[in-house]
Amino acid sequence: MKIVIVGCGRVGASVAEAYDQKGHEVLVIDNLTAAFDRLPSSFNGTAIRGDGTDEDVLKRAGAEGADVFLALTEGDNRNVMAAQLAAEELGIERVIAKINDPLRAKAYAELGIATLCRTGLMVDSIDHYLGFPSSGLPGMLAPTGHHGAHHDVGRTPATNAAGTLSAVGAASSPAGGGPTSTEPASGTPVPNAGPTTPQEA
Repeated sequence: MKIVIVGCGRVGASVAEAYDQKGHEVLVIDNLTAAFDRLPSSFNGTAIRGDGTDEDVLKRAGAEGADVFLALTEGDNRNVMAAQLAAEELGIERVIAKINDPLRAKAYAELGIATLCRTGLMVDSIDHYLGFPSSGLPGMLAPTGHHGAHHDVGRTPATNAAGTLSAVGAASSPAGGGPTSTEPASGTPVPNAGPTTPQEA
């Protein structure tokens, strides 16, 4: 399966590592190069520096045609924006957004976005550990509504070199040039992260 993860924080990096180890094609997108330091040296997926709430960035990164899209940043708004783009503009059918606010999680599920509510998961885990009855606060909410018309987007072939780091729209060193820095559109050099080698997306 091709799995796209927006957000390489603790949750995103852990999910990326787990799915990579299971043999899935994993693409991780984050604004910060340093976030990719959380990925292990054994990571064989692709890490892309870019804004996961930008449709053009998602397309250039190769998110089109993904089987699963996970929006796992620390911001509810960013996760919803990324999830909506994935479902509505990229035509990805299995989309999940991590939402911290239980009320928002319910509202977005009613609008057609599957939501993972960390607050609900934590409360239920605490109740279970203490032997209390479940709070009834759901941790995972399936979509009950619809986004509107989904576009039929064909799969874009993408090369997935082992452990690559790319900056969408940035210049990069020739393949095999070893660890260097990538240069974002602003022209500010960004040091290379961990075990990855930059290459153009």
